[in-house]
Amino acid sequence: MIEMLVSAALLLPSPLAQDDELPPVTYPALPATAADAEGFVPNGWTLETRQSGDLNGDGLPDLALALKQRDPKNILPNEGGMCRETIDTNPRMLAVALARRTGGYRLVMENHTLIPRYDSACADDWFDPDGQSGGGLTLVRGTVRVRLGRFMNAGGWSSGSSDFVFGWRNNGIRLIGFDYANVQRNTGETQKLSINYLIRRVQIVRGMIDSEKTRTSESTIPARPLPTIDQIGNGMEFDPNGLVGKL
Repeated sequence: MIEMLVSAALLLPSPLAQDDELPPVTYPALPATAADAEGFVPNGWTLETRQSGDLNGDGLPDLALALKQRDPKNILPNEGGMCRETIDTNPRMLAVALARRTGGYRLVMENHTLIPRYDSACADDWFDPDGQSGGGLTLVRGTVRVRLGRFMNAGGWSSGSSDFVFGWRNNGIRLIGFDYANVQRNTGETQKLSINYLIRRVQIVRGMIDSEKTRTSESTIPARPLPTIDQIGNGMEFDPNGLVGKL
């Protein structure tokens, strides 16, 4: 069962305890086809990131998109007073569209759970490529890659990133790789977790930032169908097989 591969572990503290404390939003359905990237952008949303490359091996340039809502009602005052004055909780959506030989693109994936809504005035925006750990979206070498960064200016010592690698498999967008990196800034401890879902290999590397010595262990995960992006859920809480929680 896919539940064995996906379990939740809280990785980032937030001043807003639950999503239901955020202003409610409605995620619009994206069109099934469009002539270009802009054609997939709903009213009230912007095209934050656009990446192009051949994802399914047919020689045509496909699209990977990150969309963000622009609603002033989702920009909240920071009542705690620390760090930022406001918190932009506007949600994001990810989309992948394959190029058609007759022109235009057809939507094959839309998701609004992998990138959770930003809700912490003292944390970097996890999808911001200019953050300390850097986030973002790329389409390279036939894969769609999403990075979520973690860095707290106050309220936490942990920093690092979670990287999701998706490929076109079984007529869908599926997770083929996951990398989790963490630095504990108060102790100097480092941990790296890498999972290759295609060969079911897990590698964990532990060390210290002031030393080149590392300890590496390897194992395997059970044979299961490759997870879809929707089965991952909140990317900041993704903890496959409980491996992140055991680091």
